[in-house]
Amino acid sequence: NKHNLYNRNICFHSYSFHHLVTQSVLSCDPLGGPNPQEICENPQFIIDGANRTDICQGELGDCWLLAAIACLTVNEKLLYRVIPPDQSFTDNYAGIFHFQFWRYGEWIDVVVDDRIPTCKNQLVFTKSFRKNEFWSALLEKAYAKLHGSYEALKGGNTLEAMEDFTGGVTEFFELSEAPKDLYNIMRKALERGSLMGCSIDVSVETRTEQGLVRGHAYSIIGLAEVAKDTRIRLIRLRNPWGWVLWKGPWSANSKEWSTISTADKGNLKKQTVEESEFWMSFDDFQRNFTKLEMCNLTPDTLQGDERHSWTVSVNEGRWVRGSSAGGCRNFPHTFWTNPQYRLKLYEEDDDPEDGQATCTVVVALMQKGRRMQRHQGAKFLTIGFSIYEMCGQDQHLQKDFFLYTASKAKCKTYINLREVTERFQLPPGEYVIIPTTFEAHQEGEFILRVFSEKQNMSDWCHDVINHTELSLSTDNEIQTEGFSLETCRSMIALMDTDGTGKLNLQEFKHLWKKIKEWQRIFKRYDKDKSSSISSFEMRNAVNDAGFQLNRQLYDIIAMRYADEHLNIDFDSYICCFVRLEGMFRAFNAFDKDGDGIIKLNVLEWLQLTMYS
Repeated sequence: NKHNLYNRNICFHSYSFHHLVTQSVLSCDPLGGPNPQEICENPQFIIDGANRTDICQGELGDCWLLAAIACLTVNEKLLYRVIPPDQSFTDNYAGIFHFQFWRYGEWIDVVVDDRIPTCKNQLVFTKSFRKNEFWSALLEKAYAKLHGSYEALKGGNTLEAMEDFTGGVTEFFELSEAPKDLYNIMRKALERGSLMGCSIDVSVETRTEQGLVRGHAYSIIGLAEVAKDTRIRLIRLRNPWGWVLWKGPWSANSKEWSTISTADKGNLKKQTVEESEFWMSFDDFQRNFTKLEMCNLTPDTLQGDERHSWTVSVNEGRWVRGSSAGGCRNFPHTFWTNPQYRLKLYEEDDDPEDGQATCTVVVALMQKGRRMQRHQGAKFLTIGFSIYEMCGQDQHLQKDFFLYTASKAKCKTYINLREVTERFQLPPGEYVIIPTTFEAHQEGEFILRVFSEKQNMSDWCHDVINHTELSLSTDNEIQTEGFSLETCRSMIALMDTDGTGKLNLQEFKHLWKKIKEWQRIFKRYDKDKSSSISSFEMRNAVNDAGFQLNRQLYDIIAMRYADEHLNIDFDSYICCFVRLEGMFRAFNAFDKDGDGIIKLNVLEWLQLTMYS
């Protein structure tokens, strides 16, 4: 029974990725089953170079992965970044092979042994058309290990695999809504070494009348223009199955080939490899296929002609409940607390559309670690981003800015995918990008990347912080039952300069003055007179009190002092301010030369941390 056979082999490999990822290198895994020496004579890792004909799909539903691998073989530099060279079953052979994948901003090694799932001595999953070649099967095994099991590869998105093979940024196009310059976008992408795939939405019939397969991933290999009565645009595709091919115009034996020059015909024919590849007109491509997936490469991955590479900027961040998880624009009172990233565009594209001066950028927001946490019930968050035009501001933009300013651009939709990507053509200027979850108060980590055709990224900044001047409102009493014992101890520790454990009159007067100042700030944000303020408003209160903190410290304050409703009561508020005051005072005491850097021995460090 094919289904049961498939499940037996999958279960055999379903070990936990969570327990494997302890360092940047994933160690060798103890798998059973035969190794290549037991499957055939003279096993080889790669024979005559790795190419697209070495990738034949098996029982596993991972055509999306194989389409990405096929794209990878087109660029030898990319291929051997993923498959380090000089590995074989003979020289320095130790029964293991290693592969490299990009994972959330870094390249990691995945090491696997050479035991591969079989049935009746035949490979069950991906294989080469040569019986003694095993690089594609072992690459598939390493990628399964990266995700925890072979089962995790059943069904997926070609973009995800392309990204993991290259570290590039991915784009997704609905061909029915594609931009009018799609051909030029794809041409530029191929010039920059981008990888591309396409597919057709699934309906009742799996296969079309002209031989295309719905719900199946194809690789896009190249583009060409030939002379007929007019210039005809063509596209070259590959089917990982290799035996279900296009039967329409420009298929292998169609009449269209007789209408072009012998030179053009010979040039196009020699570009196809075996029967897995085929040509079709670009118009037919747009009519028949529904989705286009594109992976644009970073300069360090491509290592090619710098004129054809993208400029890329990368920032990592996170959304913290009660502090920086403000949600989308549907939540106007917390949206402004989301992380903010500056972008300056000042160099225009070489060939702008419609003669207008614009800068092409691709913005990609990727959430981290959600697939790895599936066993804990985690799912992909619904994420997206907005872009606002601004000028000359170096502070964290406040609520009023977003209440009265419309976004300049934004992602088309919020969606629960690993990555949301959008291409924009923006006028030169200064912008701020706001990455968010759709709902407020949802926690997660993310990577925000921006690709630019030109050198527009040198002024990219980290998430900025607010440096508001101290400002006090009118004095109003706050109803409270008194301070907790912990807060009182913190107050005494702050003001007890002589070490007696008590406060003299002068020390108490100074403390009381501080409390009254902080009380006036608290009252400003306690609009409903509930003796508590929102953890989102806490960052404004901290700034008003003259403390200049970074985003990580705001996150810590929210996690430590906010209750389950994301509110901070007056006692916790005062306790936080007392500790901030104490830490700043202690640091300044050790900072003798005022350069903002201190050097402490163990006892001094303990003395400083007593204020935390």
